[in-house]
Amino acid sequence: MRCPYCEYTESKVIDSRPTDEGNSIRRRRECLKCEKRFTTYEQIESIPIIIIKKDGKRQQYDRQKLINGILRACEKTPVTFAQVENMVSEIEVKLFNSMDREISSTHIGELVMEKLKDIDEVAYVRFASVYREFRDVNTFMDELKSLLKSKKKS
Repeated sequence: MRCPYCEYTESKVIDSRPTDEGNSIRRRRECLKCEKRFTTYEQIESIPIIIIKKDGKRQQYDRQKLINGILRACEKTPVTFAQVENMVSEIEVKLFNSMDREISSTHIGELVMEKLKDIDEVAYVRFASVYREFRDVNTFMDELKSLLKSKKKS
């Protein structure tokens, strides 16, 4: 860290504290050359993830939209809000750990369905019906048969 007074590059940290919301750390430093003190702030650099929608439009990832979509599928089921938040956190870990900064909404939908299948079958079918845009009863039945086959294998 370069001293703002003499521009010397070496300093020592005298005090560190988290800021109000814990999103950054305030550090008091002392220059090793001129011995003047100054304050720096350290924070995590967040790289936005862009979602490519089915129609080709791009928008920034929004955690709340993902939660809302899953909650809609989980209405009147025993799935708790804590389970939904945990599911979204696990999905986010996969998204942020991938090297891709642009991710298709289809990929996210598949990740959600993978998680819902293990948590609640009714929520899974509800989400799948919207996500896969079932056009008729036959496509709906095909998805149910696929779900039943995967249950028998387990």
